[in-house]
Amino acid sequence: MKLTHLLASGAIVLMLGACSGMQQQATTKTPVDYVNPYVGNISHLLVPTFPTIQLPNSMLRVYPERADYTTELLNGLPLIVTNHRERSAFNLSPYQGDNLRPVVTYTYDNERLTPYSYSANIEPTDTGNHMKVNYALSHQSALYHIAYGTDEPAYVIVNSRNGAIHVGVNFISGHQRLNDNTKVYLYIEPQEKPVAAGVLENGKIEISKDNAEGKNVCAAWRFADGTQSVSLRYGISFISEEQAEKNLRRELKDYNVQALADTGRRIWNETLGQIQVQGGTEEDKTVFYSSFYRTFERPICMSEDGHYFSAFDGKVHDDEGTPFYNDDWIWDTYRAAHPLRVLLDQKKEEEIITSFLRMAEQMGTMWMPTFPEVTGDSRRMNSNHGVATVADALIKGLKIDTLKAYEACRRGIEEKTLAPWSGAPAGWIDEFYLDHGYIPALQPGEKETDPNVHHFEKRQPVAVTLGTSYDQWCLSRIAEALGKPKEAAYYLECSRNYRNLFNPETAFFHPKDKDGRWIEPFDYRYSGGMGAREYYGENNGWVYRWDVPHNVADLINLMGGREAFISNLERTFREPLGRGKYEFYSTLPDHTGNVGQFSMANEPSLHIPYLYNYAGQPWNTQKHIRKMLKTWFRNDLMGMPGDEDGGGMTSFVVFSSLGFYPVTPGFPAYNIGSPLFTNAKITLSNGKVFEIEAQNASDENKYIQSATLNGQEWNKPWFSHDSLMEGGKLVLVMGDLPNKKWGSEAENAPPSVDKE
Repeated sequence: MKLTHLLASGAIVLMLGACSGMQQQATTKTPVDYVNPYVGNISHLLVPTFPTIQLPNSMLRVYPERADYTTELLNGLPLIVTNHRERSAFNLSPYQGDNLRPVVTYTYDNERLTPYSYSANIEPTDTGNHMKVNYALSHQSALYHIAYGTDEPAYVIVNSRNGAIHVGVNFISGHQRLNDNTKVYLYIEPQEKPVAAGVLENGKIEISKDNAEGKNVCAAWRFADGTQSVSLRYGISFISEEQAEKNLRRELKDYNVQALADTGRRIWNETLGQIQVQGGTEEDKTVFYSSFYRTFERPICMSEDGHYFSAFDGKVHDDEGTPFYNDDWIWDTYRAAHPLRVLLDQKKEEEIITSFLRMAEQMGTMWMPTFPEVTGDSRRMNSNHGVATVADALIKGLKIDTLKAYEACRRGIEEKTLAPWSGAPAGWIDEFYLDHGYIPALQPGEKETDPNVHHFEKRQPVAVTLGTSYDQWCLSRIAEALGKPKEAAYYLECSRNYRNLFNPETAFFHPKDKDGRWIEPFDYRYSGGMGAREYYGENNGWVYRWDVPHNVADLINLMGGREAFISNLERTFREPLGRGKYEFYSTLPDHTGNVGQFSMANEPSLHIPYLYNYAGQPWNTQKHIRKMLKTWFRNDLMGMPGDEDGGGMTSFVVFSSLGFYPVTPGFPAYNIGSPLFTNAKITLSNGKVFEIEAQNASDENKYIQSATLNGQEWNKPWFSHDSLMEGGKLVLVMGDLPNKKWGSEAENAPPSVDKE
């Protein structure tokens, strides 16, 4: 199968719309019909998106097992993806032929994939025997229907890459070990009765053996000669094989793939239908709903019949009526994915934060998690942005255990090291931060002295100082909500620690050593080695120049006022790479999606185009937001500029396409941008509807001429969370030339610590 066909198949899915089950409907397109799971399946440099089949936030996720969409081969068929962006656990291989093996490699054709179903024609590379696969899933169970293409004996092989398998005539069960304390379990049964069942050894079914344990252990069924099709249903669990069977029996009563796909389609339409858009182009709607679908990839609900397994202590717990959620890379998702959920499903957001607090308790440290995964908290990236999810939830009226959240956030910042990618207790650099208000950088050639510092990820001193300053501001908000004025004042003062690394001569945040000396000479584009990690983190100094989301007003003052601030913003979008693309990206592979030194591909950049609103040029925000949406987010296989971390980036697309964005989680406010659609209606979690009407909006008419909010003239480039949650209507009159007076007065700027 040629790559051109691969590209075409994704386009077919998009242009014709998703189908009900496996067949095309000739009806008006619904929200899920606009979803193209293939968007971004070829990455610019690093990790692509994957065409995920899953119900919203459900434990069972699958996608075809291939490196990315440039490959022509499938490695068997998937049964479950555990952590986000991981490979499948277990593997299913239908086969006709003599070369039985743990995983069968297939070529494939006519692939059709929706958020709730999958079908493809597959052929083993060694036989060319054609088979047709149809698939649909529920929350913790799924169905495969396999149509065999010849009269040869039909086989099904089930593989555990690292675990155990047990096989009988009417079931296969087993587990796969994911790490030292985490296993995933499987129970699978066929509708058709096999004529032989056993463990696969040396290419043969050993019917005398029904158990195997180790690497790549396999069970296999052989079906009667002439078998035309086999239907399989399976359940998965993180608790036990018995629970996997219970999950199967609770969710699936038959083997009807079409009916299951129809149910999945309905669930997705109900979920995506919370936001209805009109106007814009068909491409705009496809990118919008495809992005919206991505925001439901994580976290996943791990409760099974009121119980859940937690890798944070290796035990099974009663969820006490509150579902347990896991697999959420908070460094990415706090920025927009969590705020989006606050609008649409406050109850679920409360349950997710409660899950974070359970994790903190179960780890025995009471440290807020930073990168919770099915296998535990990997502590990746920098800072402790779980505190931002708590602060944002509290300030927006959600109900959580505030005292417990405060302690988890405080201890996560103060007792755990600030060194990136580490879960160790605080050490030398943490004491230094406490005493001096910044993370010290090493001089070139100076050896690392803190054992907590990761050998590859380095100290990232500027990124960590700025991120911790923001985290401490969030902590001050939680302390204030808890009625702790002394603590709130202390952490508010800490939230200005970013000033300690501001270089007034260059107006950049500049690394400083333990003796207070700037690191010199210095290039804000390239200094810092791979990913600029010796000083920043994945992005260079041009991106981290703007990483003070809680106090933009002070950043404006530090830079010398609004005019200088705007000039520096403009330079960010205009400054050349300075070297050839190969050299630039070999040093900064996360820093893709460039417009000048701005990187649309990495989350610390997401808020930057909105910063013009703070300095009197909202029209420039409108211009840049539209440019970024239209340039970097497209309906094609490379339509994602960088790593999309399960809603981390696509939630930016959802918000920005609607016309507003939460620049600062922790402030109950939204910056106004430039809507893609002439009308959007958001059904909020309280049942009310907030409507954005952008009169005359088009690719050319991207500038706001005037605005009203609930019938009143509105001249601010932002609005409050309360005004949104009350329902109502924001009307924007759009034109093709900027109105440079609208929203430009200093008193109309969005809130900051030094301007609330």
